[in-house]
Amino acid sequence: MTRAFAFLFAAVVVLAGAGQARAQGFPNLFDDSRDIMGGGPGFFRPGMPSGSSPIPRTTVSFSGGYAPGTILISTAERRLYLVLGNGQAIRYGIGVGRDGFRWGGTHRISAKKEWPSWTPPAQMLRRRPDLPRHMKGGIDNPLGARAMYLGSTLYRIHGSNEPETIGQAVSSGCFRMTNEDVTDLYSRVSVGTPVVVKN
Repeated sequence: MTRAFAFLFAAVVVLAGAGQARAQGFPNLFDDSRDIMGGGPGFFRPGMPSGSSPIPRTTVSFSGGYAPGTILISTAERRLYLVLGNGQAIRYGIGVGRDGFRWGGTHRISAKKEWPSWTPPAQMLRRRPDLPRHMKGGIDNPLGARAMYLGSTLYRIHGSNEPETIGQAVSSGCFRMTNEDVTDLYSRVSVGTPVVVKN
């Protein structure tokens, strides 16, 4: 009886410690879930929204004739491809521009920012005067965890805390990804990376 009680008490202490660690923002040491979709192993990081994409990223066969390191965005497919070479690419699900806001062309990544701030452009404010004039970066910011700016345009590849919009045509021309996926892509590309957008 005493042994059973001691075991039960130890189990309660361990579980309470895990809950306290989570409450204090420490990594979940009891969860060794791995990032196996196109990346290496990784643990969930506190402060990073955990919503998974409804379109999991994966490595696929690719024969588009683009140089390794190129980003190809297919708005028709609502997919983004990072060309790896050797006939392969990492494919991500994305949200694209709604009707009237889709575009095509070739640019390069001109800047990369972590937890970027957001200033809605004037034309967006004319359509939506209720929007804030400026938002600091953070969990509630619509640009999400990372942003990659495309040339001198107003468009970006950026994160989102609305994973349900991935695979949808919802934006004003930007390309949105889950925060998990945009963080993965961000770690693989650099300023100067070519980005080809096809409708």
